[in-house]
Amino acid sequence: MGNMLMQAKVVEEHVKTKEEHLGCEIKSLLVSGTSLSVARKRLQESDRLLSGERGHGRLRNLQKVLRARQQYMISQVSFLYPVKTLIGATEELELDFFPGSSRPETPGEYADEIKQRNQGPVAISGVQLSMLPFTQMSFFTDKKQVQRSTTALGYIAHAISLIASYLHVPLRYPVRLGGSHSYVKDYAPSVEPTSAGPSSAALISANKKCLEFPLFLDGQDVTRAAYAIFLLNKDIEQLLNYVGAKSLGPRHVLANLKELYRTILSPEFIDK
Repeated sequence: MGNMLMQAKVVEEHVKTKEEHLGCEIKSLLVSGTSLSVARKRLQESDRLLSGERGHGRLRNLQKVLRARQQYMISQVSFLYPVKTLIGATEELELDFFPGSSRPETPGEYADEIKQRNQGPVAISGVQLSMLPFTQMSFFTDKKQVQRSTTALGYIAHAISLIASYLHVPLRYPVRLGGSHSYVKDYAPSVEPTSAGPSSAALISANKKCLEFPLFLDGQDVTRAAYAIFLLNKDIEQLLNYVGAKSLGPRHVLANLKELYRTILSPEFIDK
């Protein structure tokens, strides 16, 4: 009899403990349900705001207005520095073999390049860009051809600087404008990396040295000038990638700029 009473008491205490534990879980569930209800109301309110006049639709409209304004500003640049194909010209204006480049390897690539060349040479503001002086400079080089090329490069440098500022894109290789005596900056590390650790990378990034490369040949090294044109084309390629277009290659500076104009001035640019 005594054992039965003890067992009943133990079971009663166990049931009481279970009830207390269950009560705590119920309270926790009620609190969680209340929090879920509040979160659901906030989500519904956020969804209402996003779908309303001042929500995501308004943001999209503002983006379209911004792109339309950017398109207009860059259209003014294209009027200031138009890039057009010259009809009937026979001079080779784009470099056949830029340092570090190669011929097209497949028949399709070669056919595309031939097709592009057959369209005629490209000029900016009526000024032709000949890359020949930057690779084969000699005593017999046509000085007027050099002057025209440096003038064209100055136009290109100013055009891409304006376009980058209107698109709010910091150029990887900034340009120091000076008309036909402009420079391209290359922030190269001033020390050679000795290890691949984080401290080494931090040291290199902190010790970057700005090197300037001329976009002209007056008393300048031909190799440095050719490298400046390469960096300038890299800036154009950066802008092309930003607007969702592809570069035509390192040998087509003006053609790349023309493609950049075409992409930005197309209706698809506003609807992106």
